This record gives sequence, structure tokens and C-alpha cells, in this order.
Amino acid sequence: MPAETSDADETLTFAHILHQFEDCIDVFHRNIPSLGIDILYITHLIDHTQFSREVIEPLTNGQTDDISDILDQSNFSLERDAKEVVKGILSGQAAVFHEDKAYLVFVYGPEFRAVEQSETETVITGPHDSFTESAGTNLSLVRRRVKSSHLKVLKFEVGEVTKTLVFVLYIKDIVNMELVNEFVRRIEGIEIDAVYDGNMFSQYIDDFPNSLFPQFLITERPDTAVSKLVAGRILAIVDGSPAVVSAPTAFFDFFASADDYYQRWSIGTATRLLRFIAFVITITFTAFYVSVTTYHYEMIPEALILTLRESRSKVPFPPVYEAMLMEVTIELLREAGARLPTKVGQTIGIVGGIVIGQAAVQAGLTSNILIIAVASSAISSFVIPSYVMSASIRLIRFGLILLAGIWGNFGLMLGIAAIVIHLSGLTSLGTSYITPVAPAKWGDWKDVFLRGPFATLMRRPDQNRTANSKRNKMRK
Repeated sequence: MPAETSDADETLTFAHILHQFEDCIDVFHRNIPSLGIDILYITHLIDHTQFSREVIEPLTNGQTDDISDILDQSNFSLERDAKEVVKGILSGQAAVFHEDKAYLVFVYGPEFRAVEQSETETVITGPHDSFTESAGTNLSLVRRRVKSSHLKVLKFEVGEVTKTLVFVLYIKDIVNMELVNEFVRRIEGIEIDAVYDGNMFSQYIDDFPNSLFPQFLITERPDTAVSKLVAGRILAIVDGSPAVVSAPTAFFDFFASADDYYQRWSIGTATRLLRFIAFVITITFTAFYVSVTTYHYEMIPEALILTLRESRSKVPFPPVYEAMLMEVTIELLREAGARLPTKVGQTIGIVGGIVIGQAAVQAGLTSNILIIAVASSAISSFVIPSYVMSASIRLIRFGLILLAGIWGNFGLMLGIAAIVIHLSGLTSLGTSYITPVAPAKWGDWKDVFLRGPFATLMRRPDQNRTANSKRNKMRK
């Protein structure tokens, strides 16, 4: 009695696979009639030199009797599932059909952007390479820095249509496996048609997707990514994106830069403290101006109040309208500068800011002091290393301005209290978002608010719940 055949065996024919790629002009069909062989591949996804060396030359130079021996070689993988054959072709493999059998050959080799310097995370000292859109290249950049068998890599597919590859990296015996399992569970729970970028991917696994604050750190720098790995965190590399996701993440991680560790610890500490000062300035300076000039003139020094009164004497709007007008104008200039070509964008940002600011003062639409406040707030927002966090903070500033315009200093304090309460309730992969402040971990402060000497940084952050808290050795 003949053996039963599966549905996959019945449909795994060359005609069936070719029909799947109907109207796909980039799918190339190559036929060798003398050998009864058909080859299907996507011409833009393969390395043509490798394809010629490993597929065409062995088949065309072999005799008819030798074809079975050639196809039994290790680089030819017999595949019995039609879906896997289609998936292999779409992944840059060549499918070889012979006598109702299909073989896949890995000849993947499309063009990639070369490893270049990061445009969003520039540093003065230290490495200047950055991740690219190729997951293979990104994995090699990490492996080049972590030469350890403890570095583990898991692979997942996300997106029902795009089938985007996501690689999860962690260091065994350092990472907390409960966090890894939770991270994997969230990835497997994603049900979406397409994922294109690491920033987009991170929003599907957020603890609080409606929060303004990002809950996962995104980086394009391999050295930053590796430092997170060694600290006991998890990385996610999304194929097609230079943005690598790090988890879990604390709010204060967005204020650290790779530069801090490549300079003397005293300079790194001063720079980091400057960023926290810039954070306070960018969310409160303009709002405080609105509050004082609307309700609290008694807080203005006597020497300054005459200048302020003269500056505002020609302005027909209340301070809150005046501030919102200038803040929106600054954001328009910033967005225009970001979207235009680099050289033109820089010119628009500088010239536009000077011309519009001066013209607004002369036209009586705003005061000189408000221009200073708005400019200081805008400059301070650019000091924050993370672009995503900087954008969130700029948006919060508008809410604080409105509260200050309605209730003065009380409204400003109410807004700040709401921010603190909101941050206190956020988590990243189930861990506290504002650690080491809450819960208080005083030992971690020397690498959060300060950049302590390396001799004092002997333990990994408590947030990671690492299985090996000491940095100077790995448990075997």
C-alpha cells in the first residue's frame, strides 16, 4: 500500500511555486533543459558571484548522472514544504527544482549601506561606527566587541506581511532570564501586518504605549549597545533598521552619552549634570516667564521690572498667547530645518530664528525677554542626547505653559507634580522607570547623576535584576 503524501508534497512542484510569483518581474527563472533543472531566485536579493560559483558552475559542468550527487552536497538543502520554498526565495535564496524535488541554496547578498558615523548620536571621542539597515552587519558589529560564547542570539519573525526578522541578544549568566522570557513573550504577542523600524517595534512592546515618554532606549551606536548588554540588559535588532532597542530602560538613561565614558570622570560628571539642568530649563523656563508676568510680578527684581514693563508695553497679547506663538514658531523652524537638505536646513534654522525673532520684537508681537526664554528652552532641549526623549520633553513644555497661564506658579507646580506622578507609575519591562530614585538605590547614583571613576563602578545597575551583579567577573 503506497505511503500517504502530505499537502505540502502535493503542491511542491515547480509550476505551483512559479504560479505563486506570477506578475513578479524581479523573480528570475533560469532553465537547464539538458539536466531537467529549473532555478528560481529574486535577482536583487542574491550575490551573483556566489550564485554563479555555488549553483550555476557545478550544475552546468556536471554530467547528467552526477546531478543527484551535486544536489546532495551540504550547500543544497532539500525542502519538502512549498511555503518554506517560497519563504526561502523571498529571503534571498535560490530554489533549484529537479525531478519534483526542491532544493534551497543560500546566496543572499543584496547591496547594503556601508558602516558610517551616526548622524543622531555623534561623539567627540570614542568609536565613530554605527549600525546599518542590515541585521547581519549589526550582529557582526556586536560580535566584534563581545567575543564570548555567553552572548546568545534568538531569531523571531514579526509582521504577517513583511516577515521582518528580529534578533534578541543577551549575555547568559549576566541577564535575568525572567526579563528575557517576558521580552520574548511580548514579541511573540505582536500581531501586525508590518514592522519597518526599531522605533516602531519598541512601541508594540511598551508597558504604557499611550505615555509621552519612551520606555525603551533606542541607539545607533554599537559601543552603547554593547555597554547595555554587559550591564545585563537585552537588545533587539530589527532587520532593515539601524535603530537597536535596549531593555529594560530607566528615565535617567536617556541623559547619558557614550562621550561620558571616553572622557575624564570629572568632565563626564559635569556634562551629565549640565544635561539635567538643561532638562529643568527646557520644561520650566518659558512657563515660569508666563507665570511671573501674568500673576507674580512681585517675584521680579526691581531693576528688571522696568525693563520688562518697557519690553511688554507694545505687546497686545497676554503672556501665555505670546509664549505659545513663539514656541510654535520655534518648532516650525526646527521641523523645517530637519526636513530640508542639511546645508539648507542649517541656514533656515539660523537665519529664520534671527530674522523672525527680531521682526517679532519690532512688530510688537513679543518681548525681548520672552525671545531669550524661548531660545534658552529650545537650546536646552537639544542638549539631551536622545532625540525621542527630547521630542517628548518639548511637547510637555506646551502643557506647562498653558497651566502657568491659567493658574500661575500653582499651575506650574501642579504640572510638574503630574509629571513626577506619571513617571513614578511607569515601568519598563516590568521594572521601575525612575530607578534608582524609586526604589532608592544609592549605590547606582554614582553612574546616573554622576559618572564616577571606573574603579567605583563595580556593580551592574539594580534595575536589571542581573544574576551576576559584579562587573569584574562572570560566573562560569
